[in-house]
Amino acid sequence: MRILSVLIGVLFSCVVSAEFKPNIIIFYVDDLGWQDTNIYNIDKPSPWETPNMDALANSGMLFTQGYSPAPTCGPSRAGLLTGQYPARTHFTHVNGNRLPQSSKAQKMISPFFINTLPDGEGEIILSEALQQNGYRTAQVGKWHIHGAKKGFDVAYTKRGAHSQLDDRSKDFSGYDADEKFPLGKELYPPTSKKHPNGIPYPYQPVTEQALKFVTDSTNEKKPFFLYLAHWMVHYPIITRNRNLLEYYTDKLGIDFPKDKSDITTPGQTNPYYGAMVTTVDWSLGRVIDLLKATNDPRNPGKKLIETTYIFMTSDNGGAEDRRTEIITDNAPLDKGKKYAQEGGVRVPMIISGPSIKSGSQFDGMVSQLDYFPTIMDLTGTSLTPQQQSKLNGLDITPVLNGKSKVVTDSKGKPREFLFWHFPHNSDSQMQSAIREGDFKLYKNYKDNSYSLFRLYKNGKMDDIGEQNDLASVKGYETIVAKLSSKLEELLTQNNAEFPSKNPQYKGLSESDKKVLPVIENHVYNAKKHIATIQLADNKTPLHHAYVLVKGKKDKRYVKLSANIEAKENTQTSVTAKLPKDVVEYMFVLIDKNNFMIKSELFKVKK
Repeated sequence: MRILSVLIGVLFSCVVSAEFKPNIIIFYVDDLGWQDTNIYNIDKPSPWETPNMDALANSGMLFTQGYSPAPTCGPSRAGLLTGQYPARTHFTHVNGNRLPQSSKAQKMISPFFINTLPDGEGEIILSEALQQNGYRTAQVGKWHIHGAKKGFDVAYTKRGAHSQLDDRSKDFSGYDADEKFPLGKELYPPTSKKHPNGIPYPYQPVTEQALKFVTDSTNEKKPFFLYLAHWMVHYPIITRNRNLLEYYTDKLGIDFPKDKSDITTPGQTNPYYGAMVTTVDWSLGRVIDLLKATNDPRNPGKKLIETTYIFMTSDNGGAEDRRTEIITDNAPLDKGKKYAQEGGVRVPMIISGPSIKSGSQFDGMVSQLDYFPTIMDLTGTSLTPQQQSKLNGLDITPVLNGKSKVVTDSKGKPREFLFWHFPHNSDSQMQSAIREGDFKLYKNYKDNSYSLFRLYKNGKMDDIGEQNDLASVKGYETIVAKLSSKLEELLTQNNAEFPSKNPQYKGLSESDKKVLPVIENHVYNAKKHIATIQLADNKTPLHHAYVLVKGKKDKRYVKLSANIEAKENTQTSVTAKLPKDVVEYMFVLIDKNNFMIKSELFKVKK
């Protein structure tokens, strides 16, 4: 009888476990650097106070080597939601679907890229998968992806209180109820001699919308997925909280700003930025307080905090400056936002939840691409084999549950590498990178060279600041060869788009100029919607070509294929079939020397 009771109890436990659907919150901060909080403090402590992030790290798992999918906002967000490399989706930077541009000062031109989510066969994003599993879903805050917010029952994308001010040294919130963002009555940290009981915070619609969603979902007795993507701590560098700004000017020992001029002192000395970091932390605290105070009607006897996983991280590294203003300092990491270096992609990362041991830490490599498969496992959400095959991230559930000390793939093979592709901005920023073990290797597209850095040695930090390039140092030839081969393989597998040489570069040699392809003729057949260009003889042959087209309805450029016809004793021609609603188009030619030749922008008369 006792054995039967035990068996029944075990079976009942398995059923409950199988049916348990935890809530999921992704708390996504914008531009929060690895050293902008107090959860790491690799060198000297950050002056910015983040008590709620500190507490979250103590209650969950802290990741010392957490990475974003990209060094900029849009592609990281798309990577998180799709679980796919930005290189694969061709969403590699912000503000896509534009004509390639470059200045005469630049040797290279960035490739055409998109800023939309993939929508082909078998494509699915995180919110859609959870929605199909009965989850109520919300996207609150920054979206920064062109197109519909697929899979979200609720969407709120306004900036709220984080919007530009006329004079950031004077435009603060007050207690007037008629104000758009008035100060609240509740007091919160930090405390000081001036404010021993804490300070009030301005009304933050982004936070309030998130709290409302959690409450509404709980009242409906539904599991929820909240993607809370803050607009802070991105530019503009402002605060509406005068008390908080004053707290940091006092702490830093500097005068309260007399005007709206830039802060130009080095290091972590910008009090506006410090106020933003603490405000985001306050928002996290508000969410956690609600979870602690609210009963979970789906799991009697438990609070929401006991049935909710929280993923806290940032979309990329800290933005160290903007024009003359110093915003933050990512030291000891090199560079910051918009760079593939550690300062641009290594980010704060904490995960807490029901199965995670308090105060735990994981020192292996983890990517935000891992969130998608991990959340599928935690929530018991199924994907089709085709959908599963799209994912580049790995399920880190065994690490979270303490059942594994390494991240492994579905076959049990330990993770070997992470990889990034950022072919944009200045010549020096156009790079791809691979991290494997102790080493990180970069491919520099300005000259196709490689750089190698040893971040760790015998499990301890070595050159985490990436100051000693080992690529040409004797003894590292094998590592460079291995990692560069693997990187090239990954770029090919993911059909990556690359920078091209700029024919307008001021330093271009006369010999290169003489053999650049030249467009001599253009014809557009309006009836068949076929455009053709012809090239001059005795120039460098073409490697490939495409056409960028803007239609009447969607006034964004899309990339269409173009056919190259090259025969002996005839001019090379390039032809493209255009959509019926085309209003303008441009041919883009890449020759065999990797120069990008752009036609004029042709207008179609209707």
